Amino acid sequence: MQSDRPVFVIGCPRSGTTMLQLMLHSHPRIAVPPETRFVVPGYYRRFVFGDLREPGNRRRLAKWIVNDKDTKFKELKLDGDKLIEDIVAGPPTLGSAMGIAFRSYAEQYGKSRWGDKRPSYYHHVDLLLRLFPDAQFIHLIRDGRDCVASLKEMPWYTKDIFHAVVNWAEAIDYGRRHAKNLPADSYYELRYENLTADPATELAGLCEFLGEDYDPAMCEPSHVARVAIPQHKVWHSNTHGEVTTARSGSWRTRLEPWEVSVCETVLGERLQAFGYELSGAPEAEKAHVEACEKAASKRRWARRRKEFRDRVNRLREPSPVAAQLTTRQLGELAKV
Repeated sequence: MQSDRPVFVIGCPRSGTTMLQLMLHSHPRIAVPPETRFVVPGYYRRFVFGDLREPGNRRRLAKWIVNDKDTKFKELKLDGDKLIEDIVAGPPTLGSAMGIAFRSYAEQYGKSRWGDKRPSYYHHVDLLLRLFPDAQFIHLIRDGRDCVASLKEMPWYTKDIFHAVVNWAEAIDYGRRHAKNLPADSYYELRYENLTADPATELAGLCEFLGEDYDPAMCEPSHVARVAIPQHKVWHSNTHGEVTTARSGSWRTRLEPWEVSVCETVLGERLQAFGYELSGAPEAEKAHVEACEKAASKRRWARRRKEFRDRVNRLREPSPVAAQLTTRQLGELAKV
């Protein structure tokens, strides 16, 4: 039986996740839309919608997904009125409502399986598993120095280089945790450098993990970039060209010497663990290392406060959250 499990692409921002999104979207059975913003916010807002076993509350949730400007629903180019009715008629859980939106996106391309891509999801794998218990995760890993170099050039990235360094470290540390705790059929790691150097081999391995047949069209993701990447995201312009290794190692010309020192001092052990050679840059200044530590501490405490509030909120959850859509999800439900 062909799989219908949801697929999530995660990784540090600027690690090539959009390219991988397009590669997956090029598969004849899988559709991965542009980034939306209703999954995590919708989870944390679930108390606003109330008990989803009530049709009126499912309608409120559906209208929020469709009409709130921050959800980026318009990127899916779906019929909002029809989706609202589909969610109201669907299973009474939060994950089901969100899954119906993604499933509808896949159906408009004649595909039977959907995925979602958002780099920051590496923070939220536990949350996503609550919504989609049978989800599969693909973690794309890229040289942290290239990620930092690319992040600092992005018009939307307002943090400093120290936060960029910490961002990559977090993605790697979370990935290690997921690799340790998730079943082998739920978590898969890819290196950006390997994927761009030999896409056919790497994508064939990925398809085996997903339970799909490899399709050569996946090696030419630029063919779907026009429909799967919003035009205003000019920073994804490279995805409209051929898969190339040209950007690998470009940190050598894009980072200042002191920035290389910060990256290699703070990220050195992690870089080497994934096969990235260090340049031998001198150790970073103490003030720069402390700036990274301060950024990491601030992010860590903010996350812990949010996680604590969520643990408390789970004790008074208004209705079930797990999706009831896929073969495996329905199978688990039947056992209860």
